[in-house]
Amino acid sequence: MTQHHQPCPDCKSSDAMSIYDDHSYCFSCNKYTSFNKEFIDDKSSYEFIEHRGLSKETYRFYDVKCKIDPLGQPIQLGFPYGGGSFKVRTVEGKKIWSVGLSSPDTVPLFGMDRFSAGSAKSITITEGEYDALSVFQMLGSKYPAVSIRGATSGRRDCERARDYLNSFERIYLCLDNDEPGRAATAEIAKLFDPHKVFTVKLSRHKDANGYLVHDCGKEFVSAWWNAKQYMPEGVVADYGAVERILRSESAVSTATYPIRSLQESTYGIRPGEVVLLTALEGVGKTELLRMFEHHLIKTTDDNIAIIHLEEGEKRCVQGLVGHELNVPVHLPDAGISVEDQILAFQKLTKKDGRVHLYSHFGANDPNSILDIIRYLATVCKCKYITLDHITMIVTGSDTGNDERKDLDYLSTKLAQMVNELNFTLFLVSHINDSGDTRGSKNISKIANTWIHLDRDVRAGSTITNVKLHKNRFAYKTGQVGVLTFDPNTYKLNEVDDTIFQPLEGLPDQGSSSRH
Repeated sequence: MTQHHQPCPDCKSSDAMSIYDDHSYCFSCNKYTSFNKEFIDDKSSYEFIEHRGLSKETYRFYDVKCKIDPLGQPIQLGFPYGGGSFKVRTVEGKKIWSVGLSSPDTVPLFGMDRFSAGSAKSITITEGEYDALSVFQMLGSKYPAVSIRGATSGRRDCERARDYLNSFERIYLCLDNDEPGRAATAEIAKLFDPHKVFTVKLSRHKDANGYLVHDCGKEFVSAWWNAKQYMPEGVVADYGAVERILRSESAVSTATYPIRSLQESTYGIRPGEVVLLTALEGVGKTELLRMFEHHLIKTTDDNIAIIHLEEGEKRCVQGLVGHELNVPVHLPDAGISVEDQILAFQKLTKKDGRVHLYSHFGANDPNSILDIIRYLATVCKCKYITLDHITMIVTGSDTGNDERKDLDYLSTKLAQMVNELNFTLFLVSHINDSGDTRGSKNISKIANTWIHLDRDVRAGSTITNVKLHKNRFAYKTGQVGVLTFDPNTYKLNEVDDTIFQPLEGLPDQGSSSRH
């Protein structure tokens, strides 16, 4: 009995699959699945053959065997995905089905088990198994080539293999020259540092195997060697594009600030922006950031990543739990059991795997942190990422540059990534005696919103003044609130704005909304 408009387990379409007596077919991802048709049986023989321009040696290297029926006719090719699973293609026609590939976690990319991580300078990703073999053969059987299962699953496949792919210095994207292939290329490229992603421009034929079959191998090799760094499309000129820009919701806030006056002045938290938090040492930058983190977890359902480089994971978790229970649970006399802390954290976060923590004491390589943040924004799908604090990353760095150059580089790359991947970054920085961000003025220049805290620490004041030094989205700057610290709860609380107490003797850079 035929069933139409069924959900597809591969591309997650809700109604694109039709189920027949002997097979199913998805009209969204073109996945053909044959029922009860195993690739391996005891009646057939298996050989490496020449097919579609590919040599026996290439098939042998990838362990792609051809099934020969009892009459000696080649009927099927089995492309191994590890663990006894195959994608099976008929030699004649275009029937395709999977055997044991309900989950591609064993080997998410075809061919990746043929090459060790980082075994070459580059790796090429294609959209089909034939294409991966073709790239490998046309490039002299020297350079690793792997394949996603299809355009619709491309990003998911590469997410699972991200660490493996990222071990190569260059990643060449050679997907099909059609709309699904171009869309998959754009999605896969986001997973990696743009400087290491190159796109192979195919013009004469749709895919790599097309070049091999039509004896255009030299043309493909030239295209591969002349591949350019990936650049997303972004130039617009026509009225239609302008209308789409104006109707887009890129400037709509996705979350609020927990401080009323700050919320009113900024109109909320928006994706694609950097929010800078500064203060002198000991004023309370980390506690303000923790206040924001708890509020975001409490008031949204989005994933969030927390990077605190001066405290461990346990302190991060207990800081959130403390805000939830109004008790400083990290103190030894708090009297809150571990079991109660676990329950409070689960209640706050609502679902498992939503809050991602990263901590690292001491120096780190700027590129390593950039890659971690890209991973959190793409693979982990975190819409809000907090980083406390940026200077800690370059302290003692072995890059050979001075601290200012490293911070200039890091802050610029962070701003580019935030804009590219459309998440919100909360960034903490110390300031120097002149009121500039310590180590690099560029940190404040790349910020969309600059929140500064003032408190007379020496006088023992409990009043912390909140100022907006920069507010690109709106015009309002200057003093926007007052906070006090409650030692009983270890939380900052907003105070009525009638007791604003601007401090004397500290530079006020809030006279302009643009820097």
